[in-house]
Amino acid sequence: MMVRLHLQRIDIFSDIDNNGFLDENDFLCMAVRACVVEGKGDCSASRLEEYKKLMNNLWEEMCQIADDDKDGKISTAEFKEGVRKTCVGKKYSEFPQAMKAFIESNFRILDINGDGIVGIEEFRFNCITRMAIDDVAPIDKAFNALLTDEDRKVGGINMDRYKELYGQFLSNTAENHPAVYLFGPL
Repeated sequence: MMVRLHLQRIDIFSDIDNNGFLDENDFLCMAVRACVVEGKGDCSASRLEEYKKLMNNLWEEMCQIADDDKDGKISTAEFKEGVRKTCVGKKYSEFPQAMKAFIESNFRILDINGDGIVGIEEFRFNCITRMAIDDVAPIDKAFNALLTDEDRKVGGINMDRYKELYGQFLSNTAENHPAVYLFGPL
């Protein structure tokens, strides 16, 4: 089932400190990462506080959804089950609020030049920062698989389309859905 593939590929919630599970520290690290990347190296105190608040809210919501044993840690199994319960088969508008806020902030990080469109260069950059790849062609193919004719007209993926794709990535169980390429080539 494609949900398994989606959740294995999803690296937005990663064990940044490599301790084997998600915990509050991982979400604080994601706040710093998001602030620095979005700021292209700049990390203002006010923007960092916004990201910390966002990530803290997301952590608390994830705990409510996925920390079944209430130990302050979310295992891979708990995470997958939490996403399954709250996202699979649902529309983006039905996702938990903190998840939607995270997805929107993730778009702003991807949109390096701030023009409101994630183009192929920005998509490539995002992919190569997360995976080892020896050829750009598979990245380009994955990007093009995401695009509709309207996306092509504007030169990439805007915020609304990104939210739609992200929603499909998390909720769609079809094996051949274009959203499987949201994080790059398979």
